[in-house]
Amino acid sequence: MTFKNVRALERGLEVLLIVNQKNAASIKDITSLTDIPRPTIYRLLDTLETQGYIVKSTTDDRWHAALKSKALSSGFRDEDWVARHAVPHMIDLGNRILWPVDLVTFQNFEMVVRESTHSLSPFSIDHGVVGQSLPLLETSGGRCYLAFCNDTERTMILDGLKKSGRMTEGYFQSELNLDYMLGQIRALGLGFRREGFREHTMSLSAPIWSENRVIACLTIIIIASAMSFEAVLEKHAEDLKETASKISVEMPTLAKTSL
Repeated sequence: MTFKNVRALERGLEVLLIVNQKNAASIKDITSLTDIPRPTIYRLLDTLETQGYIVKSTTDDRWHAALKSKALSSGFRDEDWVARHAVPHMIDLGNRILWPVDLVTFQNFEMVVRESTHSLSPFSIDHGVVGQSLPLLETSGGRCYLAFCNDTERTMILDGLKKSGRMTEGYFQSELNLDYMLGQIRALGLGFRREGFREHTMSLSAPIWSENRVIACLTIIIIASAMSFEAVLEKHAEDLKETASKISVEMPTLAKTSL
């Protein structure tokens, strides 16, 4: 069942966007940038002001965004930006390598699949993965995030995993083993998983950055019987790194376009 768009809401959002983009806008500005009748613009501005989203200047006839309008973007984090804008790059990478590509972010001591090309890959054997939570220490995306986040965050994550009982695997009981693995990841520039979680696959994961902070990881998943781990590195490591780098370069620009 489909519904018609609410015209009044569309127009109100259009006016609010103009006020935000111009930092301050007059009736004349809004009239020149839209096809909304002037009487309607007055009513929309009055409604937006009443609701606390804009305020009229006391010195001229221009309208400014009020604090409440900034709250519209408060829940839209860098992780949301990267999920929204990584998809074209993920599809391009998937078309080149044919293996499925996942975008994962850290949340509550787990990695959450935000976007995926599993449905587009001829070699995918896992479907419906978007929204799934994955164990941090057993996946290449989680290991990648842990290796490249800052020391303070890493300590907090490990403490949280220990307290929650999730850091119980024998391989990870020794901090020496964990430090060695994270050192390998930093040297390679990629998180990796040869075996373990989902035995039928292996994976590589590259960090995505925003202002010197890792905010997501881009992961490719390969059927373990299809090729050796060394062959995966040789064929796909650089392409994965370059794709993650392209997304990272876009992040500062994208973040500035929010309300």
